Amino acid sequence: MQSDIEIARAAHLRPMPEIAAKIGIPEDALIPFGRDKAKIEAGFLAGLADRPAGRLILVTAITPTPAGEGKTTTTVGLGDGLSRIGKRAAICIREASLGPNFGMKGGATGGGRAQIVPMESMNLHFTGDFHAITAAHNLLAAMLDNHIHWGNSLGIDIRRIRWRRVIDMNDRALREMVVGLGGPGNGYPRETGFDITVASEVMACLCLAEDIADLEARLGRIIVAERADHSPVTCADLKAAGAMTVLLKDAMQPNLVQTLEGTPAFVHGGPFANIAHGCNSVVATRAALHLADYVVTEAGFGADLGAEKFFDIKCRIAGLKPAAAVIVATVRALKMQGGVARADLGREDVPALIRGCGNLARHIANTKGFGVPVVVAINAFTGDTEAEIAALRAEAAKQGVTAVLCRHWAEGGAGAEELARRVVELAEPAPAFAPLYPDEMGLFAKLETIAKRIYHAHEVIAEKPLRDQLHAWEAAGFGHLPICVAKTQYSFSSDPKLLGAPEGHALPLRELRLAAGAGFIVAICGQIMTMPGLPREPAAERIGLGPAGRIEGLF
Repeated sequence: MQSDIEIARAAHLRPMPEIAAKIGIPEDALIPFGRDKAKIEAGFLAGLADRPAGRLILVTAITPTPAGEGKTTTTVGLGDGLSRIGKRAAICIREASLGPNFGMKGGATGGGRAQIVPMESMNLHFTGDFHAITAAHNLLAAMLDNHIHWGNSLGIDIRRIRWRRVIDMNDRALREMVVGLGGPGNGYPRETGFDITVASEVMACLCLAEDIADLEARLGRIIVAERADHSPVTCADLKAAGAMTVLLKDAMQPNLVQTLEGTPAFVHGGPFANIAHGCNSVVATRAALHLADYVVTEAGFGADLGAEKFFDIKCRIAGLKPAAAVIVATVRALKMQGGVARADLGREDVPALIRGCGNLARHIANTKGFGVPVVVAINAFTGDTEAEIAALRAEAAKQGVTAVLCRHWAEGGAGAEELARRVVELAEPAPAFAPLYPDEMGLFAKLETIAKRIYHAHEVIAEKPLRDQLHAWEAAGFGHLPICVAKTQYSFSSDPKLLGAPEGHALPLRELRLAAGAGFIVAICGQIMTMPGLPREPAAERIGLGPAGRIEGLF
């Protein structure tokens, strides 16, 4: 059996102008990055606004487990399946972060016969967008410290500096540190730290901006620190937004690549859904919608994180109305949710699968609660039994949805044609989509609404200083912003070991961050980290160059 990388390397890639022409992008609107990827010129994108929009399909999943769900693989398979049944389709996903690639999560381009290529480039430096975001973020940090060094005319209280630095790597040693040691020439000593680039507000600004002018405006609104009287100091106050925008000019243009079957794929932006809003860029999604009849996009991790943020943050800010949602599940993952150890997943266990389907049922109910029709995609594994598949279908039927068996990993788009037809059926009526909460709801009430309706928590535990901070932001005019919850991706709760569909737990609020430029408030809950660490045996130990100079061990 061929590995993912062997399949990708054996693929015959079509010229990028040919891929672009499938959805009406002329060759002169492409900015080539080698032979197999291109950026789309901003002037062409600006001219798309008056075109009718296609239907937006969200691919999400059950709560992730080490057994795997295959959300990106299903996104790619569905896009290819739609193309095979005669629909003008495009795919929109996020770019890959180096952190998980060298850690434990691995690549982010699908697998088997349902892949986006060139996978090696996409899982490493790609077109350099993440490096540009990292540079722009850290330029702002440097200008902040430089301003203080040269007299601090803005009156910044160095005890109230919010802006940390970022790097696109998992490195726990950088979480907390002291800078400015060594005397007056090195600035003022203070505590700070690093986040991973995907958690950067600059990343969120780029992914939510409508165009380059909107990006610069959002960057200018970023709050980097406070004065002694708690008044905010912004990026615009430091006169940094212009230079940051220059660094991000090319990164703002979406990237176009292709699937193994030649379906156009927009790959742009990369915020994680457990610590950020978890969706690809608004610019890429809107462009795809004006160029294709069906656009398949994904949101990170399970539906409690990625889908909720897609609906409540991205769709709210960008005015998008998804036509249907696909929830990806595997027999193996549901058995694990039902209490089966990973080593025993190969044995048939229908009772455990039925127990685990409580997790699936929760995600179905949550997603339908946004007014979006749902179909379940059963991502097939060779060890799945007929009894297990039948039980999964029956459990989905109890929730009023169809579960479609998909074999796109082994068969490509042909294995997802039935799913594609079901998606088309669901997407035909006008969507009745509505976010979970209104803009005017109080900030703490918004957090409670997410916790109780999506996570089924009994309460949100928040100390008085955190509640006071939310009230202060409301008084300052930020009460209309949505909430972006940062929590573990492995459970509906804040405890990663609490599997299935837990009820009545508490959601502990640990920290709040105002992302005024991006346009949301981050609520950090439980022990989630915005700078991950590497596992005991990181993937980087297995990565290197082979005798022929080819990359080995990356996937």
